[in-house]
Amino acid sequence: MDKYDEMKALFELANRKYLIEQKKLIQSGVSERTLCGQLMLYLNEAKEKTLYRHYYVDVEYNRNINRRLKTIKDGEGDIIKINCDLIVHSRGENVAQDNLIALEMKKSSGRIHEKEKDKERLKALTRQSFDNIWSYDGKSLPEHVCRYILGVYYEINIIREEVLIEYYKNGKLFNSYTIGI
Repeated sequence: MDKYDEMKALFELANRKYLIEQKKLIQSGVSERTLCGQLMLYLNEAKEKTLYRHYYVDVEYNRNINRRLKTIKDGEGDIIKINCDLIVHSRGENVAQDNLIALEMKKSSGRIHEKEKDKERLKALTRQSFDNIWSYDGKSLPEHVCRYILGVYYEINIIREEVLIEYYKNGKLFNSYTIGI
């Protein structure tokens, strides 16, 4: 099993339990931050039983090494500050593989423009580098955040009682499906 499959399995294990145990909370219409906070707990629990137990699961994390703000380059090459709804990462402690999972959560009633921005962010975060400026050497982290193994777009539709899940890998949409709540 490659790292992408490991991360996908880890996420799906946590998500199955989350959807079962937090169904009423999800259906109640609470904020995305509350829902991400709960999903964070399930991801944290699931990773504790893996080789990735030394990694952290954070909500709205926006710092990089030396407390710099995390940035990416958008499709036009502009540098933009970012924070993801939820990430699994080493907080810079494991240079060989700092970033594991980046998740962006939206409700289906959200603005289409915001949903598209989240998807573009996941593409950027799962790239191996930006314009081949930084080449992975195992000793230093890139200037702009990248190399997440798995990007997850997570869209909750309360009315239909379902979640759209899109997986991103190497800067591209890799898989998509809908699951019932």
